[in-house]
Amino acid sequence: MEILIVVGILVLLAAMVVPSLMRRGAQARIDLARAQVGRNGMIAQGLEHYRLDVGTYPDTDDGLAALYERPDSIDDDSPMWKGPYMEGTPDDLRDPWNNEFVYKCPGDFHEDGYDLLSIGPDHEEDTDDDVKNWVEK
Repeated sequence: MEILIVVGILVLLAAMVVPSLMRRGAQARIDLARAQVGRNGMIAQGLEHYRLDVGTYPDTDDGLAALYERPDSIDDDSPMWKGPYMEGTPDDLRDPWNNEFVYKCPGDFHEDGYDLLSIGPDHEEDTDDDVKNWVEK
């Protein structure tokens, strides 16, 4: 009988703790996505180094792959591209939910720069859970 009481108490404790831990994990993924797309994130740093060398951000067609491989729009003998600007491969660049980032340059919100977003846990663009590098007004 005592064992059943102890097991019951453990089940009650687990029922209270597990949901809290699950929420914490979800928030950690959102925070990580914000850090990735934010102004000081690793992607932003790569894009800034690219812009300093080339003079512009990669256009939408070249996308974030331009941080890893010389875009076709830049001649092979051009000294402008000094990349790669990020380690790894373009396939490694994924958000915490294993989605590709959405990159657009020039951006709709940053007309002189770029828009960068993670489509979030629902895997759909233009929904409330998207993590963006801009604040909508």
